[in-house]
This record gives sequence, structure tokens and C-alpha cells, in this order.
Amino acid sequence: MTRTKRFCYSCDLKNDPELIEEYKAHHAPGAVPEAIVKSIKDAGIENMEIYLTGNRMFMIMEVNESFDPAKKAEMDANNPAVQKWEELMWKFQQSLPWAEKDEKWIALEKIFQL
Repeated sequence: MTRTKRFCYSCDLKNDPELIEEYKAHHAPGAVPEAIVKSIKDAGIENMEIYLTGNRMFMIMEVNESFDPAKKAEMDANNPAVQKWEELMWKFQQSLPWAEKDEKWIALEKIFQL
């Protein structure tokens, strides 16, 4: 039986209502290119959700035991479709104020669970 683990991340969008709406359209059901969906699934990500408030996003990923963030980063770096998608997404995204240079999605620290 495969066990799932959860990873949560945050990233900001540029605070421009038109860009935010365009970003949302790129993530509407059926809008994400199949090559991107495949790359996500191939990395061991079983479920991914992105939530938005204002221009701040929160991503929740449920992954299986094969998922490794470093391996996913390497897979993405070697996938032209993912690189093209990331370049397009960077038009809308901006780093969090405390992020390292060119760092997008920042891992969230879990501080409470009921």
C-alpha cells in the first residue's frame, strides 16, 4: 500500500488583477498542458491543489513514497515542456519577500494540527 505525504508551498502573483485572472485561466480545468500534468504525476505527486487569496498562493501536494523534491527539480530542469511552462508562469509570479534569488515556491512550515 502506498502512503501519501503532504507538502505545502507558497508563492505570490504580481499584484495586477488582469495578470491574476490570466494566471487563473491557465490553471482552469483542462487548461494545463498534458505534458505538465504528466511531469507532475511522473514525479510521484498524486494530488495538487493551488489556493489564492489576493495575490498570495498556497499549493498543497499529496505525494507517494517515490516523490523526492530534488529529483523533481532535476526532472523539471531536463524537461523542455516544463521549462517553457515555468517561463510563462514567471510572467505572473513573483518571489516572496524572503525568498532566495529566483526562488518561486517556498515550503511552508507546519505549526499546528488538530
